[in-house]
Amino acid sequence: MDRITATKTKRLAEECHQNFSLSDDVKNAIASTDREKFVPSGFKHNAYKLDALPIGAAQYISSPLTVAKMTQYLEPKGADRVLEVGCGSGYQAAVLSHLFRGVFSIERIESLMIEAKKRFRDLSINNIHTRTDDGQNGWIQYAPYDRILFSASTKKVPKKLFDQLADGGVLVAPIEKANKQVITSFKKVGNSIKVSELEACLFVPILDGIQK
Repeated sequence: MDRITATKTKRLAEECHQNFSLSDDVKNAIASTDREKFVPSGFKHNAYKLDALPIGAAQYISSPLTVAKMTQYLEPKGADRVLEVGCGSGYQAAVLSHLFRGVFSIERIESLMIEAKKRFRDLSINNIHTRTDDGQNGWIQYAPYDRILFSASTKKVPKKLFDQLADGGVLVAPIEKANKQVITSFKKVGNSIKVSELEACLFVPILDGIQK
């Protein structure tokens, strides 16, 4: 990352922190990720603003503030492996790659996954593992995960994802309730799940199956 870009990403991280208190680790992860590499070329001038932007296939790259919040709500400190449901542009996964030893990211739209993988390669990010699949199935091969993050809204978290969450693990998802969405944290303690509603949000809804 060149000096000008580093200054821009640092300023972006600071702006996120002013809006929502971030741990130093999360703030540094935002500051270390060049968002411009994850937005379509026509939107480069907006890369460092707190806006969600379209990335094609009727999908969006979340606002940097939303990514920062979701990352903070995951409570990444001390966690080793994270599963992300909905890779999209790959920006959220890239942020997570600074905080976790292993990031496992699933995307159901094949074209988006191909583009995200190329970005990870170009940026020499080697600890993100990707898969084109319906993320609602999780990724049993590498379970259990210390953390699971939904980057799309869902009415209900599938039981099989709780099964893939480690004991003491945290799952964060935008849950659809009536006509709104609420970022919700689920903590797994033995056989029980402790649920905390955090704040209103707006994500694209999760869809079934794979889109070639």
